[in-house]
Amino acid sequence: MSSPIPQPQQFLSDAPLGTRVVVRYRIDGGLTDALGELVARTARECTVRTRRSDVVIGLGLVVAAKAVPPAPPRRPRGHALP
Repeated sequence: MSSPIPQPQQFLSDAPLGTRVVVRYRIDGGLTDALGELVARTARECTVRTRRSDVVIGLGLVVAAKAVPPAPPRRPRGHALP
């Protein structure tokens, strides 16, 4: 028998800092995702370092969260596709 899936807030509280995560959370008008490295957390919020910036997310706004595999290597710019 498998263990129950942790609530997203519990996952974010337990995940080691540095884990690559995707976090879905509420914003005005809907939902959005933050994909990146979990770099900080408190009892009330977590911080995900995305490609663009650090995103601070209130844990009460989180509706889903999970670990994701490492990003594939980025291709150099300026190379034509075959």
